[in-house]
Amino acid sequence: MADQAPRGWVLQADSLAFLRHGFFTRLGGVSPSPFNSLNCSLASADRPENIAENRGRVARFLGVEAPSLLGLTQTHSADVVTLTHGTPVWQTGRGPKADALVTDRDDLALGVITADCGPVLFASPDGHVVGAAHAGWRGAVGGVLEATLSAMAALGAGDVVASVGPCIRQESYEVGPEMREAVLDTSPEAAHFFLAALRDGHFLFDMPGYCLHRLRRAGLRHVSAVGLDTRFDVRRFFSHRRRTLAGGGAIGHQISAIRAGART
Repeated sequence: MADQAPRGWVLQADSLAFLRHGFFTRLGGVSPSPFNSLNCSLASADRPENIAENRGRVARFLGVEAPSLLGLTQTHSADVVTLTHGTPVWQTGRGPKADALVTDRDDLALGVITADCGPVLFASPDGHVVGAAHAGWRGAVGGVLEATLSAMAALGAGDVVASVGPCIRQESYEVGPEMREAVLDTSPEAAHFFLAALRDGHFLFDMPGYCLHRLRRAGLRHVSAVGLDTRFDVRRFFSHRRRTLAGGGAIGHQISAIRAGART
């Protein structure tokens, strides 16, 4: 697959370079329009065989079998699933309702699906414990990032490295006053993550900045963000906001995933 994949089909964080991981783009898959091409969402209307091939390519890049690339039924919650050597592994497409996974197993890859929300990948410095979280604004406000860190600590992770992948950026993310109030109710200090929008009473929200703030507030010293905007980068990313502004229609989703164990 490495020889067939187009340039830029997967992005990686320098801070996680010692592990197999990737923030995968929409490039390098087999799905036709409007899912073109690396759609990895099992909830989409794409053909199941296309999704299976796309996810298989991601799994091979990470060095695992396709059934070992695990995902969740994401609900914008703060719920975390922990996978240890005694934990039964579910079939593809039957993941529990939650928005983050952690594991100390090196035979599994943990994946989250996004199309504007923030994918966040985590690892202990020794690579023995990893995590993946789906952090939209509701999940971030609800504490999904901190819950992921707590679950990793329970597996023995001390200091943790985290990176926020491609997601919608502030210039693209206009929100209403109710959403701003919900964030400030939990994080009063987060007012500076909102700028006034052109539309009266609306704001532009810096979601990746807010995720980094929550991670630093939780004690992390090594955090980073890829810094790419899913709404504006049409060639590389799916985007719910872009689709909404265009009047709707079918959409695919990109995947971000990580595997424990040092790269070999």
